[in-house]
Amino acid sequence: MASLPFSATCSHHSTFIDFNYTAKNSKVFFLRNSRFASSRRNFFVKSVASDQNQDLKEAQVTEEGSLDTFVPDSASIASSIKYHAEFTPSFSPDHFELPKAFYATAETVRDSLIINWNATYEYYEKINVKQAYYLSMEFLQGRALLNAIGNLELTGAYAEALKKLGHNLEDVAREEPDAALGNGGLGRLASCFLDSLATLNYPAWGYGLRYKYGLFKQHITKDGQEEVAENWLEMGNPWEIVRNDVYYPVKLYGEVISGPEGIKQWVGGENVMAVAYDVPIPGYKTKTTINLRLWSPKVAPDKFDLRAFNAGGHAKAYAAMKNAEKICYILYPGDESLEGKTLRLKQQYTLCSASLQDIIARYEKRSGESKNWENFPDKVAVQMNDTHPTLCIPELIRILMDVKSLSWEQVWNITQRTVAYTNHTVLPEALEKWSLELMQKLLPRHVEIIRMIDEELTQTIIDEYGSEDLELLQEKLKQMRILENIELPRSVAELFVKSEKSSVVDSTEEDDISNEETKPMEEEDQLEEQDIENKDEVTPIEPDPKLPKMVRMANLCIAGGYAVNGVAEIHSEIVKNEVFNEFYKLWPEKFQNKTNGVTPRRWIRFCNPDLSKIITKWTGSEDWVVNTEKLMILRKLADNEDLQSEWREAKRRNKVKVASFLREKTGYIVNPKAMFDVQVKRIHEYKRQLLNIMGIVYRYKKMKEMSHEERKTCFVPRVCIFGGKAFATYIQAKRIVKFITDVGATVNHDPELGDLLKVVFVPDYNVSVAEMLIPGSELSQHISTAGMEASGTSNMKFAMNGCILIGTLDGSNVEIRQEVGEDNFFLFGAQAHEIAGLRKERAEGKFVPDPRFEEVKAFVRSDVFGPYNYEELMGSLEGNEGYGRADYFLVGKDFPSYIECQEKVDEAYRDQKRWTKMSILNTAGSYKFSSDRTIHDYARDIWRIDPVVLP
Repeated sequence: MASLPFSATCSHHSTFIDFNYTAKNSKVFFLRNSRFASSRRNFFVKSVASDQNQDLKEAQVTEEGSLDTFVPDSASIASSIKYHAEFTPSFSPDHFELPKAFYATAETVRDSLIINWNATYEYYEKINVKQAYYLSMEFLQGRALLNAIGNLELTGAYAEALKKLGHNLEDVAREEPDAALGNGGLGRLASCFLDSLATLNYPAWGYGLRYKYGLFKQHITKDGQEEVAENWLEMGNPWEIVRNDVYYPVKLYGEVISGPEGIKQWVGGENVMAVAYDVPIPGYKTKTTINLRLWSPKVAPDKFDLRAFNAGGHAKAYAAMKNAEKICYILYPGDESLEGKTLRLKQQYTLCSASLQDIIARYEKRSGESKNWENFPDKVAVQMNDTHPTLCIPELIRILMDVKSLSWEQVWNITQRTVAYTNHTVLPEALEKWSLELMQKLLPRHVEIIRMIDEELTQTIIDEYGSEDLELLQEKLKQMRILENIELPRSVAELFVKSEKSSVVDSTEEDDISNEETKPMEEEDQLEEQDIENKDEVTPIEPDPKLPKMVRMANLCIAGGYAVNGVAEIHSEIVKNEVFNEFYKLWPEKFQNKTNGVTPRRWIRFCNPDLSKIITKWTGSEDWVVNTEKLMILRKLADNEDLQSEWREAKRRNKVKVASFLREKTGYIVNPKAMFDVQVKRIHEYKRQLLNIMGIVYRYKKMKEMSHEERKTCFVPRVCIFGGKAFATYIQAKRIVKFITDVGATVNHDPELGDLLKVVFVPDYNVSVAEMLIPGSELSQHISTAGMEASGTSNMKFAMNGCILIGTLDGSNVEIRQEVGEDNFFLFGAQAHEIAGLRKERAEGKFVPDPRFEEVKAFVRSDVFGPYNYEELMGSLEGNEGYGRADYFLVGKDFPSYIECQEKVDEAYRDQKRWTKMSILNTAGSYKFSSDRTIHDYARDIWRIDPVVLP
């Protein structure tokens, strides 16, 4: 065969590189570009297809070696990269610039992952092991290249290979866009969990949706935040593999009819097909590679109306295709309109329906002839990440009843032993409720099933509390039913009528006994007539026609599953004692705590190599990367001057990187010698970015009132860094973003301050930005209103990287403070048990604001930060009642405590030896907050699965 030319030019080299090698020597798989040991290896590619294709597809690959012993060198990696650059092209063949280098490099990594990936699931199916299935609307993965080669222990080899090809590994990695599959902590948690599941060898799958645009890309302009579509899939995704043979029908609308033998049939309506896209998730130093399966909805080509198109009706021609595709256009479409609500519900159902069908198909294939549905919970555990996947409960029931012909009693028992629920919030707006009318229209069969579940729950409540105290029973039903403001089931309504009638009859009989001798016969007749009238008149509480009829998804999760967990100790206690107290009293055994964690691979080992080397040196090995308890060794060494000196130098180098990054992204020049003070997270009033920026405004005002020498004496130089997205329709959050950027524009151009104070808002905050900022941070703000943050995981990432926290006793702050030590955490603010009383005090007009807080508001209103009208924002902090007013999140209440705490921060930072010790102790104390530990707890207490190590 003739030699095929491969040419490349490198963007940062003027050299022209000419690669010539024969196609005969080119190999499809990464391993074929390398030398092997003498053994041979077979592996299978398996997939569960639709009803039209359920056969196991086998592809045999033989090699002169074993994956167990093979370690590729830089030459073989370079050869594989060159192969993919020529034979798996996404770009023109003329050049080998950074984008092309990234895709070719990623494809070589994917090749090696496929070997482990297939071997993992081949073995799981061979031994028919129980598996956990993690359903989440978000997976905030971040970039995958450095994480994957790090987990494969190939970072050095890839760096050397790319250097031979004229590129730097870090430059190539920066070409990868963040996968736009999530927004905040919910999605990042899910991704950390998948990393830990693979690393710890637990058999599991992740299920999500393949969003075309994600949430949005955030631009910061003079008008504040602007949203544009995210383009992460524009050049394709080298990590995913489309499974065109794995697709499932997802039905919407239509009607329910009774078929033979009373079996329900859901007919008519719209049908879309959910097609699987698989992404490999490798474990660290293990062959286990698990799967994240993402669904993308499509319709069959025959839905394209060719006649309408040729007649000029183009929109009509492809309407069905667009209706299907738009389901996964964006994450969390705005739900202010009915169309937006409908689209969100379609998203949630698509995730649940396709995933459950896939799980059941895999179970049937593994079980073969010995299939027994009663054993389904012994092989399957389904974890719902918040309420978004709640519809998997009625969907599992629908499939088992309507398709598999099981009885109600069987499927209800199976479901309650299969499904578990993680609660992530106590905020009312996040405890999802759906309009019954909308759900009835979109998912009519599921509404029937939900009514059946509601009736089961209602009967359980009656069995628990009895019918003697009807007022108590009515209150319990009002709080606990799945259906809100909806008539009681007929059987329960009759109970209320009978109870009322019985009480009338009982009282009549007592009167008969006492007046037996004197009562005329006519009176008895009148009483009998009155009994009949009372029976007709007595009715249970009727729905309020002024209020909407709703389905409470969290209540459905608790009733339909076997486990409910909060995500931090304080949050779990609030869940048990406040949010779901009635359910906790009914089923205390269901409720657990599982404090969140983060993967130490991505969040320190790979993103902070300088600090990681120091930790490895002083703890004696790299064991801490998977056994974070080893970090506790640092506690005994925190006063060591040599360790402190190395620690400070690592932080300095990371700060220099952050300063360069900020200049590139924002144009602002900051001094790396200043304290780097960071708050990066979703913009929300309860997270209180407003408190932070108001504190900065106070600091700025005081500086302006002082002489130059006084400023230097009173204030430590600071760079205050913000990042995060405000949801597109959350107007108040967007006002906060605008306020922060306006303050920054004023402060950063004030010649009197110089480097003493800078305020920088980083646009389009995502995982990759976090990986840059966190290692260089020194103070991190976790200042939510106490009792409102479920857990928070960014605080764990900051502590793990030696950053000291300032915060309230909220979420996992409570446990972090316990582990790092009270002296190494800056605490301020009201506590969770005080919040209700403080809001009541405000409503009664008893709150007296601190003069310093009033001073700051007046300063903002003086237009010092520009002409924008901040009256709505400042007004939200005033008044005693009313929507959007009365300072619901207690910014004014906690403000004096906050600024006084910030003075303690300045004092501590001046003593760099003390600060460095605090930093070391924060890293040491973060051992408890690894997602490995969290996953161990889930696996043991909820899923009841064991690790499976591949042979």
